[in-house]
Amino acid sequence: MRGRRVQKAAEAVREVVSWSILTELNDPRVRDVTVTYVEMSGDLRQAKVHVSIMGDDVKQNLGLRGLQHAAGFLQSKLSSRIDSRYTPRIEFVLDQGVKQSIEISRILKEVLPKESDEEPFESDQLESPESERSSSEPMDGVDGPTSGPTS
Repeated sequence: MRGRRVQKAAEAVREVVSWSILTELNDPRVRDVTVTYVEMSGDLRQAKVHVSIMGDDVKQNLGLRGLQHAAGFLQSKLSSRIDSRYTPRIEFVLDQGVKQSIEISRILKEVLPKESDEEPFESDQLESPESERSSSEPMDGVDGPTSGPTS
């Protein structure tokens, strides 16, 4: 039961924080930020907000600093929108999952052969079903007796 409560609280924190970042935060450093998930402590007093920031390392570090600077503002938004005994203390963590998946995709494109490099499919590699039949076997409906009513 306790795990479900923590998950519901984490989802509520994720919704409020991501909506506040999108609509109410006017810091120019905080751009192209996506809240990926939130980890809550068991007592619901700490929230690790994992964010993905598009851009190079400099832009990511600036965005993370901007989010850390706005943590108090976002905590006040949490306290006004979530009815809880304690307002969770927010800590922002840069999520490298998206960046790693892009890097893996780039490596796979280099390693795997391209479609233009592959040999085209040749039709003579497969034998047709007609060539496998012996000449003595009739084909259905051509030389053999017909089954069914005749008029």
